[in-house]
Amino acid sequence: MKAASNRLGLLALAIALTGCAALEGDKIDYKSAAKGSTLEVPPDLTQLSRETRYAIPGGTVSAAAMQAGQAAAQPTGTANAAAVALGDVRIERNGTQRWLVVNRPADKLWEPVREFWLDNGFTLAQAEANVGIMETDWAENRAKLPQDIIRSTLGKLIDSIYSTGERDKFRTRLERTSNGGTEIYITHRGMQEVYSTITKDTTVWQPRAADAELETEFLRRLMVKLGVSQEQSKAVVAAAAPAATNPMARMDKVNGVPVVQLTEGFDRAWRRVGLALDRTGFTVEDRNRNEGTYFVRYVAPDTNKKEPGFFGKLFSGSSPATPPLKYRIVVRSQGDATTVSVLNEAGAPESSANAERIVRVIADDMK
Repeated sequence: MKAASNRLGLLALAIALTGCAALEGDKIDYKSAAKGSTLEVPPDLTQLSRETRYAIPGGTVSAAAMQAGQAAAQPTGTANAAAVALGDVRIERNGTQRWLVVNRPADKLWEPVREFWLDNGFTLAQAEANVGIMETDWAENRAKLPQDIIRSTLGKLIDSIYSTGERDKFRTRLERTSNGGTEIYITHRGMQEVYSTITKDTTVWQPRAADAELETEFLRRLMVKLGVSQEQSKAVVAAAAPAATNPMARMDKVNGVPVVQLTEGFDRAWRRVGLALDRTGFTVEDRNRNEGTYFVRYVAPDTNKKEPGFFGKLFSGSSPATPPLKYRIVVRSQGDATTVSVLNEAGAPESSANAERIVRVIADDMK
């Protein structure tokens, strides 16, 4: 009790002296919640159990560093996409989306990308080379904490008292291109701790909006990992700034089946659906771009008992009472019009409440 009282006293002193200290929001200093006892993992946010067939192959593969100022790589012909390149790495953008295209095979990039997240203070909660997906554990950006004289002087003694009340998780998806290269997407998911009562005596974790600036910053840092200099990476990211917003996604029903309607062609719609699935935490078991299909797992909410809400169930681990269901998210395009729908595991159109929830989550993320 005495130790706890002393800690609270130090916290009160720090608050009194620092007042409205500025947060160093422009810096990134992540510490995974799985690395120390001072950070709490947001409740009900564990991933679904993984299958052993997705084990990472052994062995370490190094990526060769590039010479600065090499000739820009030729674009792959992605429709309506702007590209800025250095050597065999370039950043492309389409509307508000950005991703990297690297002229190296995905299996040569897996280990450097894995090392990249570990070097940035994260632990990996998921790493499935067969489907090209890795995901970090929940982590806190300690650079957002006030850098005041009290914290600088007392160091670790008072560091455990501080918390930003936010946790972040990042998913990286590697997709092979037709010419043997790789597209790399990074998506962010965030949670924040908020008071759940007027008296402010209890808190709950709830989702917060994905941070596009964080996604872009980690894409830039990954470029550096792959051989681009700090200065060049900042220049090409600035040159690839989005010039337009994404077209709106509209929920609809076709023959009684809930769908998302998009006014864009297949390539862009495929990317947007993939990013929406990544940001909203679906477990993607496999995908087939040629057929326009994502194979996902989903945990349906149990309406017969008190639940933490749809997002809580979407992010939560499975249990014997609520086994995960398997669905196919299908992207079908005709010219500049695309329809996104849900099929069941057997490939039949799904019109259930679960399908409507899934379609709504995808549409909401695209807005």
